[in-house]
Amino acid sequence: MSPLKITTRDAATGPVLEIFGELDYDNAPDLRELIPTITLRPGQRLVLDLCGMEFCDSSGLTALIAAHNHAQAARADIALAAVPAHTLRILRIVGLDQIFPIHPDSAAATRS
Repeated sequence: MSPLKITTRDAATGPVLEIFGELDYDNAPDLRELIPTITLRPGQRLVLDLCGMEFCDSSGLTALIAAHNHAQAARADIALAAVPAHTLRILRIVGLDQIFPIHPDSAAATRS
């Protein structure tokens, strides 16, 4: 079990959250609690960089949806970057790839 680590940085397009470890039942509340503290302005893009994410269960998916809802409420965009193959497969199965723009890395996701 890998503890969840989230780092935040700013890009020209908006905040980037880099997620490392397991986004699961035990750890997803950490992301859900952080999301409302992220200030977004209309037109910005919140990027969730998942390059270091090792595992994501349904609680993790719920946290990603909470981030999507936060961005939408702020009239901002959201994007996922560097989604691990196993998580991308699940996103496609449940149809979440239809609501999350997916980029190969955070550099691509933060291009204007």
